[in-house]
Amino acid sequence: MPEQTTPRPDRPGPDPTGTDTPRPDTQGATPRWQDTALPPEARADALLAELTLPEKAAQLYGVWVGASAEGGEVAPHQHEMEAPADLDALLPHGLGQLTRPFGTAPVDPALGALSLLRTQRRIMAAGRFGIPALAHEECLAGFAAWGATAYPVPLAWGATFDPELVGAMAGRIGRDMRAVGVHQGLAPVLDVVRDPRWGRVEETIGEDPYLVGTIGTAYVRGLESAGVVATLKHFAGYSASRAGRNLAPVGMGGRERADVILPPFEMAVREGGARSVMHAYTDTDGIPSAADEQLLTGLLRDTWGFTGTVVADYFGVAFLHTLHGVAGTLAEAAGAALGAGVDIELPTVKAYGEPLLAAVAEGRVPEALLDRAVRRVLVQKAQLGMLDADWDPVPPVLAGRAPDAGPDTGPDAGPDISSDTDADASSVEALRGSVDLDSPANQDLARRLAERSVVLLRNDGTLPLAQPGTIAVLGPNADTPTAVLGCYSFPVHVGSQHPQVPAGIELPTLREALAEQFAGSRIVSAPGCAVDTPDTGGIAAAVRAAAEADVVVLALGDRAGLFGRGTSGEGCDAQSLALPGVQRQLLDAVLDTGRPVVVTLLAGRPYALGRAAREAAAVVQTFFPGQMGTAALAAVLAGQVEPSGRLPVSVPAHPGSQPSTYLTARLGQASDVSNVDPTPAYPFGHGLAYTSFAWTELDTAAPRAGTDGALRCAFTVRNTGRREGTEVVQVYLHDPVASVVRPEQRLVGYRRVHLAPGAAARVELTVPADLAAFTGRDGRRVVEPGALELRLGASSADIRLTAACELTGPPRTVDHTRALHPHFTVAQV
Repeated sequence: MPEQTTPRPDRPGPDPTGTDTPRPDTQGATPRWQDTALPPEARADALLAELTLPEKAAQLYGVWVGASAEGGEVAPHQHEMEAPADLDALLPHGLGQLTRPFGTAPVDPALGALSLLRTQRRIMAAGRFGIPALAHEECLAGFAAWGATAYPVPLAWGATFDPELVGAMAGRIGRDMRAVGVHQGLAPVLDVVRDPRWGRVEETIGEDPYLVGTIGTAYVRGLESAGVVATLKHFAGYSASRAGRNLAPVGMGGRERADVILPPFEMAVREGGARSVMHAYTDTDGIPSAADEQLLTGLLRDTWGFTGTVVADYFGVAFLHTLHGVAGTLAEAAGAALGAGVDIELPTVKAYGEPLLAAVAEGRVPEALLDRAVRRVLVQKAQLGMLDADWDPVPPVLAGRAPDAGPDTGPDAGPDISSDTDADASSVEALRGSVDLDSPANQDLARRLAERSVVLLRNDGTLPLAQPGTIAVLGPNADTPTAVLGCYSFPVHVGSQHPQVPAGIELPTLREALAEQFAGSRIVSAPGCAVDTPDTGGIAAAVRAAAEADVVVLALGDRAGLFGRGTSGEGCDAQSLALPGVQRQLLDAVLDTGRPVVVTLLAGRPYALGRAAREAAAVVQTFFPGQMGTAALAAVLAGQVEPSGRLPVSVPAHPGSQPSTYLTARLGQASDVSNVDPTPAYPFGHGLAYTSFAWTELDTAAPRAGTDGALRCAFTVRNTGRREGTEVVQVYLHDPVASVVRPEQRLVGYRRVHLAPGAAARVELTVPADLAAFTGRDGRRVVEPGALELRLGASSADIRLTAACELTGPPRTVDHTRALHPHFTVAQV
């Protein structure tokens, strides 16, 4: 990188308006924006009044240093990036954000923290007011940095049905990010799956809005508890794109948007305390989210009371001009986005730079829109302590040991825009390897999450395995280290572009994990085929290996990637839900051997499994379970860990019956007037255990309640098997007659109940009438009187008890302050 010249504190550089703007006199009283006794809003107002127009605009964009402009490595249309920003011209006016200082290239965490520190010092020295930039990173499956723990992907979080554990994971991710100087995380994804052919299904939590909302809100709480700003994405409707294609138009009505797409965001804003929201790329009924004032201002802020910042998905502001065609120029795109409520342009300066400045100067964009966004940015920086006079940019991991010299500019140092040249090479080198982002505590939590996310779909008694003499470990994902990682895990997301750099974390393959778990067994292995090529040449060898084994573990599924470089991930959409490549042929050939076949899925979406759903000895589903995933899977197969995961998405019986989710009305179910049967092979919420449970003694204590009251019931769950296990109690609401068509049933609550053999628990349930609310004909959310059913089950298709109930009284309109959860009391009996 060419050497840059650092502006001196007393030489702020030229003012593009033609006059030099002097530095404020800070020798006297403390400036109001640095007065910590004042509320953040007052401090932001004081600083805003001092800023020039270029200084205001500078707070509204990020700079992405080190990103390639030659291809779409990690962002759509990344190849449209222009030449690198002229930092000498930009920095004297300040900088709002630093984009992915750790997630752009492999960088040793300690050296990355040092580089970020020097960058912050340069930014603070260059501007008149010493305002640091807010650094953001991806953290969808863990902190997306080299050497950081790769946790299970969000779809696996959903499979745990365990918000508390997900919140604990998010807290660890947040603490690692803050330790190296990162302030904002671009997660969680709260999109509800509408079509599992969409490549980003692995990034979602599931197909049910209540599950997505509760798990996602727990993640938000965990991240925010560490002082990291959580960013809800993608607001709103990205997952509902037509035909499951990435960044495609969305065709849905207002009721689907209100009752399916929006509730997770509403919950995370109201209960999670999220401080940022990212707009979706897509348009709904012709209105792009980035230009939707009713969505980003009317609903998000005026109705829900959100007070944080709205950030653009990468290049999303420019897309109003280049993709959506609702703006004729970048200046018009900037005006439309600002007017709608997009405060910050990411990942790098484009529309909010010179085009916006020119439009404001010419009166085409009101400066008041600029001021509104800048104020929100400054309030957030004040809340983070970044406007304090004594704010220290030294990341905690470097406190007391960061060298004062310039950066190491070697390949491991990572992107850096500081310009010191008198580096003490020895002191810099001493930092290398000194920061651990993959601690034993992280790994233990990653393991527990992976274990709880394993879903046992089918079992004829073969599992758990005893000590087989010979295990044939077959399939394209049997001996592939990255088979456990999603597209936003660092080794896949960024590391794939740097094949000469080691992964930075241990990634044992399934074959290796099984060899360790079954040390007394002989392990034979053959891939059979690749994940997605048409080559069938290896199937015969796999069949031979299967024929001589006592049991076969067949590892099928996906290869995560980006923009067509994988079978799952952003821009890796599927034409059907058939297993990729020739995996189905391999599966059928191995089943034909007659050996017991345990089909294991390491995948980012559900797939139709054909004969396996009827003939396999067992079927075990995992969704990219992270670096500890193969060990977790092996432990479940051995019976060392009890399976307790449940499906967050339905597994189809046929590959072409999409889009289909369990949230469907009667007309969406199988019928005698269509030859397409969308009934899944395994429904939402399904998952077996190595024990059995009985549900008995239903007592509907309050079968009637007013439309402003609550329904109550109680029942007993007993472990009737010989092993301990966890039943996931699921509560579905069925509304047989309503003023608009309703889903046949929908999840309104769940609770994990762990029981020893023979033990029982009494579950008492209170369901507020508010949970029966839906969007009525007039667009308002209403609770209607009438009959209801509370369906209590082990899955959406395995209802064990049904409580017939009734709501009485007049229809009641509710709003965003309505009750969102049932109340459970679980007591051992």
